[in-house]
Parts: sequence; C-alpha cells; structure tokens
Amino acid sequence: MRALVLLCCFVASLLLPGQAEEAEDVSEEAPLRDRSHVEKTLMLNEDKPTDDFSVVLQRLRKIYHSSIKPLEQSYKYNELRQHEITDGEITSKPMVLFLGPWSVGKSTMINYLLGLENTRYQLYTGAEPTTSEFTVLMHGPKLKTIEGIVMAADSARSFSPLEKFGQNFLEKLIGIEVPHKLLERVTFVDTPGIIENRKQQERGYPFNDVCQWFIDRADLIFVVFDPTKLDVGLELEMLFRQLKGRESQIRIILNKADNLAMQMLMRVYGALFWSLAPLINVTEPPRVYVSSFWPYDYKPDTHRDLFLREEISLLEDLNQVIENRLENKIAFIRQYAIRVRIHALLVDRYLQTYKDKMTFFSDGELVFKDIVEDPDKFYIFKTILAKTNVSKFDLPNREAYKDFFGINPISSFKLLSQQCSYMGGCFLDKIERAITQELPSLLGSLGLGKNPGALNCDKTGCGETPKNRYRKP
Repeated sequence: MRALVLLCCFVASLLLPGQAEEAEDVSEEAPLRDRSHVEKTLMLNEDKPTDDFSVVLQRLRKIYHSSIKPLEQSYKYNELRQHEITDGEITSKPMVLFLGPWSVGKSTMINYLLGLENTRYQLYTGAEPTTSEFTVLMHGPKLKTIEGIVMAADSARSFSPLEKFGQNFLEKLIGIEVPHKLLERVTFVDTPGIIENRKQQERGYPFNDVCQWFIDRADLIFVVFDPTKLDVGLELEMLFRQLKGRESQIRIILNKADNLAMQMLMRVYGALFWSLAPLINVTEPPRVYVSSFWPYDYKPDTHRDLFLREEISLLEDLNQVIENRLENKIAFIRQYAIRVRIHALLVDRYLQTYKDKMTFFSDGELVFKDIVEDPDKFYIFKTILAKTNVSKFDLPNREAYKDFFGINPISSFKLLSQQCSYMGGCFLDKIERAITQELPSLLGSLGLGKNPGALNCDKTGCGETPKNRYRKP
C-alpha cells in the first residue's frame, strides 16, 4: 500500500504543466470543448416528446401489489433484506450514482454531462472536498432546491425510506430540480467524496448504510478516480464490498487522463487495476473509461481521439440504460419476486419442521433454537431445493435467518398452505403466476410489440412453471 501511495505522489509530480494551477485559472485560459457528440449520443436535440410509460408502469404496480406484496408482508421479507419497494420506486426514472474519492471530478462530470458549467444551475466544484451532501438532480419546470426532510416526507417520490437514517442524514440530503431534457429521462445522484482519514461516526450518520441504499436502487454506478488518488483505504474497501453482486452496473472512470503523458497514463491504468483487483472478485472486470470529463479542451499533445472515443462509449452506455428503463424495471421486480418466494418457502419449511419436532413435553424455544442453529441437520435448505425449482445459487445466507428469527418468533407465521382464501386464492400461486407468466408477458410485449397475453415462457425464458406443493388439495 505504501508503494502505491509513493507511486501516486510520483504521478502527481509528472503532471503536465498547468495542473498545479487553480481550477479557476485553468477555466479562464482553456478553450471550451465541442459538446455536439454529447447532445447527439444522448439525443438531447431531438424534438420527440418524452415516452409515456404510465400504462405499463401502472400494470407493473398492480402486479406487485396484488401478487407479490401479500406474501412479502406476510413473511416480513423487508426485515430480512432491509429493502421495501414503494410506488415511487416502481415509477421512478433510472438512477445514475456517482461514487469515488474526494475531488476526483464527480460534480464536474455531472456539470459537463448536463452542460451546467458557467450557469446558475451548476454544482459547486473545487480542488478541496466540496460535496458534503448527497445531491439528487431531478427534472423540474424551474430551478428549485428541495430539502431532505421534504423529499423524505413526499410519498410520491422514491426517497421516503431514507427517513430511517435519521435527521442528521436528512440535513445532508438535498434535491435540485433543473429544467433539463436529459433529466426528464434519468436522475443523477452526487455523493460526498470518500476521505480515508475520516471515521464514519464523524459524519453524524451511517454513511455506508446510506450508500448501500442508493447502490441497491441505482441502474448505473460510476466509480470515479483520478491519477493522484489511486490508493485504497478502509472506507473505499468497504464501499466495494457493498458493490458485490452489482458488478454489471459498475463502470470505473479514470478521470483527468489528459493531465498525463501516454506512457505515464499506461502505468497509472495498470496501478488502478492492481489496487482494485482484490476488491472486485469477478471473472470479467468492469468496464473502465479513460478520459477527461469536463467542459474544457483536452491538453495539448495528448491522445484526443482516444479520449473522445472513450467518452462517446460512456455516453452510449448511459443512453442504453435510459432506453432500457422499463425492461430493467420489470426484470428487477421479477428478481425481487423470486427472492420473496424463496424466503417464504424457507420460513414455511422452518415452521413445518418446528411443528413436526414438537411434542407434548417439548420445550418449544429449545426445539426451534436447535433448528435455527443447524438447519442442515433438519434438511431445511435441501428440502427447498428438492421440492421446488429454486436454484441453490439463489438461496440466502443461513446466518441471516438466525437474526431474522431472533426478532420474529416462529409462532407469528402461518404455513403457506394456510395462506389461501376462497375468493383471493393462494399467496404462493399468485407470486408464481407473476414470476412465470405476468411479468415475462409484460416484458415480452414491451420488447416485441405484441399483446402481453400472446407470449409464453418459451420466448421469455422464464423456465418451467413450478408446482405448488404447499396448496391444500
């Protein structure tokens, strides 16, 4: 680690002339860069009206409330996962999250993408740590600042669950409405820079937990670095631990690349991968974009064409996420439904095993403690794999159920076979119908332009329809 810090200092000493100058001096001297490729790639100049997906979203919301939420609430899934879906989240626009160390250019990059530099809308930037708040940029008819307590109190927005992080955090949450065409289709979230010498409790709120909340809901995550801040400390290491399982959404950005000669840039690129390799344990590494994301022209004698191509690739990536908004939303709800179903099957198995082991003379607390401490002894998880079409890779951590049943007595739950009514049907049947028929049909009708009812699992890849072994005959 010490060697890496020395490398970073060495890199700083090799920056091209002018890098040590203050940001304001650079902005006065450097010419502005042509941004026509930004407007073309993100289709900002097109006059077509914003797509109206209200009908599809309304149907998606109905499927969630009628087929998924009853089972979710009955078996208290939100207490296991700490993620409760709201109507605002279902109807929300794609969220792009910016993470990384302090002063690497996150706010400047947002200003550049939105063309806000030198306007009254721009985010404040500087060489020192400048962003101490979580800043949410949304579309609005006029420039407007919204306090965090107002955002959390508005149930129509997707930020109401943030109240659980306390008033200290809400004071560090701010929303900004900007009349910009790109923000009609996407929401940007700027985050405080990671400062390795600051303890989490000094922030006054659970920083990592808040980051996890945004990570769980982000459609695209930009982790930004610059050549002088490649060292990985405890807070950044914790952040990448939170990103596990979301590797497909992560994009690494090596910003301010035009400040280095090409030979040095190659060394820095290698050092970045070397420092991140232990933190991203996947076969295929995330995409890395190398460029300089700010409004001023590239430094002379640098690979302008390379940086421009990298920038266009990033913009295409961003546009793809925006275009696939509904597909991603439906796929997310279906994945969530699968997790709820697995959780319900496991709780049912725990409860059935408990009932089977109880006798007239048994101590119920000791019997269930034995089951929770060693579920494999009673074939809890193996039974689920044998009786249902659940993948072993989708099973949750066994240890999580020790905490779950520690606050939720087993006696507070009913068997799945008892979760049926004459008029409403069975909860398990409803969620399985949503997973195998309703959501794939909705997704297929969106992608293929067909009637939702005309599609089947062969075309949507939803797999075999599971049999409900828990339904009363």
